[in-house]
Amino acid sequence: MIKKIVKDNVLELLTPENALPVIFDSPHSGTIYPDDFRYSCAFDELRKVEDAYVDDLFASAPDQGCILLHALFPRSYIDVNRARDDIDPMILDGSWPEEQLGSIAPSKRSDAGIGLIPRLIRSGQPIYDRDISAKEVMNRICTYYEPYHDTLNDTLKECYYNHGQYWHINCHSMPMSSAMPKRNLKLIGNTIKPSHIVLGDLDGTSCSHDFTLSLRNFWQKHGFRVTVNDPFKGVELISRYAQPTRRKNCIQIEINRSLYMNETTGEKNANYEVIKKICTEMIEFCAKYARRNATQIAAD
Repeated sequence: MIKKIVKDNVLELLTPENALPVIFDSPHSGTIYPDDFRYSCAFDELRKVEDAYVDDLFASAPDQGCILLHALFPRSYIDVNRARDDIDPMILDGSWPEEQLGSIAPSKRSDAGIGLIPRLIRSGQPIYDRDISAKEVMNRICTYYEPYHDTLNDTLKECYYNHGQYWHINCHSMPMSSAMPKRNLKLIGNTIKPSHIVLGDLDGTSCSHDFTLSLRNFWQKHGFRVTVNDPFKGVELISRYAQPTRRKNCIQIEINRSLYMNETTGEKNANYEVIKKICTEMIEFCAKYARRNATQIAAD
């Protein structure tokens, strides 16, 4: 039996009976665009920001005893993988009312146009032709951002209460153009080989070394080029909930979109079912890993 919780246009949470402490979440695959978005860019271009199909690639998680959480709204509207105060002052209609709403702390991601409320699709391609009010920002935070984080936090807390541990796998996709590693480069002629899979554990601080290496080895045995923390290390959704010294393990996985879809048209390619099958095998692998390690804890 699988318990399904849906918060209208915000999220879907699927929890099997006697769930393992393994949680998959897909925060960037949402496709329900709120009426008050009022973007000015071309919709087809805006959709390229989505982690298309990632929720479907990992859809079998509840059938394997794992929990699946995914956002229904798009990351271009508000990005739950950013700090709550990572607000870009360049998008604001006037100054931020700190006395009423607290201070903001724009990061280098906001500077690049990809903060909590993204400003750009990519360099040179704005999402809006207007400014956004503080009221709009707070509505997005209260209606979408906080419910997603509250649901993930409550789910992880329950897993920890019931099992004394958890493994949280934060699931994403990356464009081919962003999949180029920066170190230990392998070349095809004079061209850098893109990574097929990137695992991020914040340089070893968000997840046990054993689990990170186990996932790396899993994908490598299937013939994929895997890099760790290069070029992506993970952001808010793993940093906020990780404490591996207390068995709170969080890791980010990025899958190269070109493996399973046409990045220009957005359509699934002929390899889609192959990649989905391997993702299902990865879920099974994580479930077995959790069962094995739970047994070890019980024996301590």
